[in-house]
Amino acid sequence: MIRLTELRLPLDHDETALVEAILARLGVAPEALLAHTIVRRGYDARKRGKIVLVYSVDCRLADEPALLARHENTPNILPAPETRYVLPKAPPRAGRGGSEATRPVVIGAGPCGVMAALILAQAGLRPIVLERGKIVRERTVDTFALWRRSELTPESNVQFGEGGAGTFSDGKLYSGVSDPRNLGRKVMEEFVKAGAPEEILYVSKPHIGTFRLVSMVEHIRAEIESLGGEYRFGTRVDGLITEGVSRRLKGLRLSDGSVLETDHAILAVGHSARDTFGMLHAAGVPMQAKPFSIGVRIEHPQSLIDCARFGDQRGHPLLGAADYKLVHHASNGRAVYSFCMCPGGTVVAATSEPGQVVTNGMSQYSRAERNANAGIVVEVSPERDYPGDVLGGVAFQRRWERAAFLAGGGDYRAPAQRVEDFLAGRASTALGEVVPSYKPGVTPADLAQCLPDFAVAAIREALPAFDRKLRGFSMGDAVLTGVETRTSSPIRIARAEDGQCPGLQGLFPAGEGAGYAGGILSAGIDGIRAAEWVIAASRAAD
Repeated sequence: MIRLTELRLPLDHDETALVEAILARLGVAPEALLAHTIVRRGYDARKRGKIVLVYSVDCRLADEPALLARHENTPNILPAPETRYVLPKAPPRAGRGGSEATRPVVIGAGPCGVMAALILAQAGLRPIVLERGKIVRERTVDTFALWRRSELTPESNVQFGEGGAGTFSDGKLYSGVSDPRNLGRKVMEEFVKAGAPEEILYVSKPHIGTFRLVSMVEHIRAEIESLGGEYRFGTRVDGLITEGVSRRLKGLRLSDGSVLETDHAILAVGHSARDTFGMLHAAGVPMQAKPFSIGVRIEHPQSLIDCARFGDQRGHPLLGAADYKLVHHASNGRAVYSFCMCPGGTVVAATSEPGQVVTNGMSQYSRAERNANAGIVVEVSPERDYPGDVLGGVAFQRRWERAAFLAGGGDYRAPAQRVEDFLAGRASTALGEVVPSYKPGVTPADLAQCLPDFAVAAIREALPAFDRKLRGFSMGDAVLTGVETRTSSPIRIARAEDGQCPGLQGLFPAGEGAGYAGGILSAGIDGIRAAEWVIAASRAAD
């Protein structure tokens, strides 16, 4: 196979144009092209009103070696990379019968934990998956109770439960992580098998949406169980059992008081498992404070973003609802950037603790809601903001989440402010044209009371700068809703090259909570890596 990249075609090209572009690039006759597959389709919208589609295509041709030799120095013509995932070989006896100690445990059923468990199950290791929250359908009921009736269930919400935090999100499946082995393709293929649209395999910015994610999570659980895996819901890990000077993992203390014996456990908790972070720190698990970000959600009419990004070509079915990505380096030394942009979506309540308000963004596959929203967040530096305190980020987050709870009225409504008022430094007493989507509701307020001073100053400087890049961004009636604190984990748990925690053999930190991922796709990739490390460790111990 030969891969062609950077094939650029008009937005409204006809069905024959792609084949013609392939033939022209390669300089071959039509009969030489035996087959072709689109592996990526994106668009270049840098010139508003002149948007072009950009393709990467894998082609099967007659006499490919000669063709590659002829185009050895031609840009964007290369041998197609191998994309098939090869499952590691597990030891003959691992996970098959015997005591539970021979079965690996996965702690957490978010994207990282689910992909880790799936690989372990496919390798025949019969993993046990521990999830502190509920199955995804019951979790959905609890999450809607917060959104509709201000009723929080601390162990079952946007953060905790089957599917992880990504279940109630835009379902974005793109990532900036290095993926030389193309493990992301394996994640995508498993998602398609579970019910995701096939287009996620080739569009440049794939997404799924919350409703599809719920059913996908159920399908993947069914496959894991059919391969001998086991789920235990409502089960939190409250302690580690080790032996010897090397502190070899021998078991886990569970929230019901029982002990689960195991020699290998993947720690795939999410970025909000604050009690687990505290338990691990007290147990001497090596970790360090990690940067994250804090800010607000901003909402605009989606039509404004579509017009600013796509001009007269807005509304084209191949473009969908427009997104954006913005960065500004403020004069106080802080970077301000858009985070988790959700076209045609809603702002949602995402707290997991009583007496706190946290925002996040969500959208369905159609991205058809009236507003666009994104986090506008500012870097938090442990060295600068809470030096020497490993868990200082947790306290920092809680402080501002509590402030937002109080500013919103103390009933899980969120404080909100018009952009014009925020820039002028005055509290909002009413909102305008843009109707906030946050449920269970908002209270007009002064967001400067819910954010550290450095974040307020940086965002006030960034909004006009963003307007120069995206016309209308700082419109007076755009709504800011606070606070956004759970952008990533505030800690990173140490792990060695073999995936194990230094000084605690048998524990494999992975995913977003451990500080090694950011989003559904990167978490799934890290889950595959963790499963492979467990398989390798099982072979070594066999």
